[in-house]
Amino acid sequence: MTTAREIMTPDATCVGAQETVLEAAKKMAAHGVGALPICGEDNKLKGMLTDRDIVVKVLGAGMDPGQTKAGNLAQGEAVTIGADDEAEEILRTMTEHKVRRLPVIDGHTLVGIVSQADVARSLPHPQVGDLLEALSS
Repeated sequence: MTTAREIMTPDATCVGAQETVLEAAKKMAAHGVGALPICGEDNKLKGMLTDRDIVVKVLGAGMDPGQTKAGNLAQGEAVTIGADDEAEEILRTMTEHKVRRLPVIDGHTLVGIVSQADVARSLPHPQVGDLLEALSS
C-alpha cells in the first residue's frame, strides 16, 4: 500500500514562529508554494500558514505583515500524518479536517508535506474524486 513518505513532497521549508508574515510570504514566493509549516524554536511543528491566511487574517484585518509574527497565526494543534501512514489514512485525515495539505511527521521531525496535488498524482482516480468532492463541500 502507498504511504505518505512515498507521495509527499520532501524537505518542507518551515517559517519560524518568530519570523514575520512578510518573511513567510517571501519564502512562499521563492519556493512557489501557497503554504508553509510554522516551526517553533524547538523545531516542532506549530501549525500551517497559507497565502489565504496572510490575505485574510493579516492584510484584511489591517495588520502589518512586516510586524506580525507567523507564530501568531498558528491555531491549535496542527493536523499531521505519519510518514508511514497509508493512503487511506491520508484521505481520511484530509477529508475529516478539510485540509488540502498535511505535514508529514517521522517521530517528531517534519519530513515533508502531502498536498492535494500529491494525492491526485499518486492515487487512483476514484479516491482522488472522493477527496476533491469532500474538500469542495
